[in-house]
Amino acid sequence: MTITDLAVLPGMLAVTWTDGTLTRYPTIWLRDNCPSGLHPQTRERTLDLLALDPSPELVAAERAGQHIELRYADGHVSTMLTTFLDDHRPGMAVADPAAMPAKLWRADLGSGGITRHLAPAVVADDSALHLWLADTAAYGLTIVQGLDDRTSAGTDIAGRIGFLRRTNFGTTFEVVSKPDPNNLAYTSVALPLHTDLPNQEVPPGYQFLHCLANEAEGGGSVFADGFAIAADLRADEPDTFCLLSEIAIPFRFHDQGTDISVRQPVLTLDGRGDLIEVRFNAHIAGVFDMPSELMPAYYEAYRAFMARTRDPAYRLTLKLQAGEMVVFDNRRVLHGRDAFDPSTGHRHLHGCYVDRGEFASRLRVLARHRDRVAAA
Repeated sequence: MTITDLAVLPGMLAVTWTDGTLTRYPTIWLRDNCPSGLHPQTRERTLDLLALDPSPELVAAERAGQHIELRYADGHVSTMLTTFLDDHRPGMAVADPAAMPAKLWRADLGSGGITRHLAPAVVADDSALHLWLADTAAYGLTIVQGLDDRTSAGTDIAGRIGFLRRTNFGTTFEVVSKPDPNNLAYTSVALPLHTDLPNQEVPPGYQFLHCLANEAEGGGSVFADGFAIAADLRADEPDTFCLLSEIAIPFRFHDQGTDISVRQPVLTLDGRGDLIEVRFNAHIAGVFDMPSELMPAYYEAYRAFMARTRDPAYRLTLKLQAGEMVVFDNRRVLHGRDAFDPSTGHRHLHGCYVDRGEFASRLRVLARHRDRVAAA
């Protein structure tokens, strides 16, 4: 969009756009964002904000092609792109290609409704990688098919996104039944729906589970959209939702060499009140320690959320095949599994995590590349 008029006001620059809208930019904001205050290579800020007058006096503003020129009483001159002002209007967040609106789903999506992508394309083609990441961000759950029969095939795909997250279980982990387990995942028992490692200060973001073998009887994978459960709870039982989002509870994992705990609510909201995270794992929830007068109501709320994780209306069940990898947002999608009989066949999943920040970064970089190609 182009500028049709500029007006210097006390402490403010008023910009009129071709669609008739008017935007006001405080002069302190204009000086803080002057291109001369950025390092020419890194584009990081070098300007010392405290070196500025708290109310810089703007004396003139002129249009100059795709730029505007701003002159200040202290002699400073700024040249700013019109597109920068258009993209950064006060009160409006910059468009973020990684901020995919969540597409909520329930059991009626069906296992066949989970979007599937081919591993060779994701590995070799940035466009295919971008499409897969966008689907995974929107639904919180996708399946990658056609992986090679080697444990590194899944981590190769995860590595296309960014660094793998190391936890107390290592950078990668093997989901197999084994003796002397330190986690229920390493047994053959059924696992109720849960999120992984809610005891961490920042739980892992996206989880990757590459199926190498799934020959045992049972062992189906179960998933539910925690955001959909929370949305329905918010609509049907707002007081319950408030308790789960306002009261922090302890989560703790400990074994011989590790003792990691944190206090956080089951449902985490951002500053706008939007849900951004689910922490639910009944196996490593600690001893509730809220005041006794709150406990009955909190237990009722906690049980209400738990009951919905058992409700078939929310649950998807599928049996992963060798060469398939399920990828899901561990801070949104709850996962579990049916019990299996290890005497009837081998079951082996190879897992790893990539944090949300790495995931979002790759989406933004791929979107920039796509836009450059489109503009060429």
